[in-house]
Amino acid sequence: MAVMILALTGCGRTDPAPPPPDVGQPAVEAPATAGDHDGVTATPARTVDPCALVPKAAAERLAGTPLQDPVAAPGSCTYTGPVSGPTAQVEVYVGPGAEKILDIDRALGHDLKPVPGVGDEAYIEDGAVFVAAGDVWIAIRLVSLADPTASRQALQDLARDVVTRL
Repeated sequence: MAVMILALTGCGRTDPAPPPPDVGQPAVEAPATAGDHDGVTATPARTVDPCALVPKAAAERLAGTPLQDPVAAPGSCTYTGPVSGPTAQVEVYVGPGAEKILDIDRALGHDLKPVPGVGDEAYIEDGAVFVAAGDVWIAIRLVSLADPTASRQALQDLARDVVTRL
C-alpha cells in the first residue's frame, strides 16, 4: 500500500510537472547580451570537398588500378575498384571524422609514424595517412590486397599534394 501511495504522490514531489512544449509555435531564441560571447563571434569551420582534395586520377595512381567514379558524402569521398577486380578502394575523410579515425587507430595501438614536412602534423600507418593542415584534418585510406608497405611512399606523396590543394 505504501508503494502505491508513493507512486501516486510522485515520491513526495509537490511542484507540478512542466507543461508539454507547444509544437505549433517555433522556438524563440533569447537575444544575445553583450557579455555572451565577450566580443568573439563563432566562425564556421572551413568546408573542404574531399573529392576535390583527391581527384579520381590521384586515387587511381594510389590504388594502382582504375576506379569507379567517386561516391561523395558529407566529409568523405570513396573510390571503389571495378566489380571485376582487382580489389581496391580509396577513402578520403575530411574534418572531425578524419581526426576521430586517427584517435581510434592510436587507441587500438596501430603503428603510427610521423611524416615530417607534411602539413602541420602528419602520421602514416599501413594503408593510411593522416594530415592536419591549419584547422582541417584529412585521412586517406587505401584498401587493397597488395602489400601495404608498397603504397607507403605513394600515400606520403598524396598527403603532400593534398596539403597544397587546401
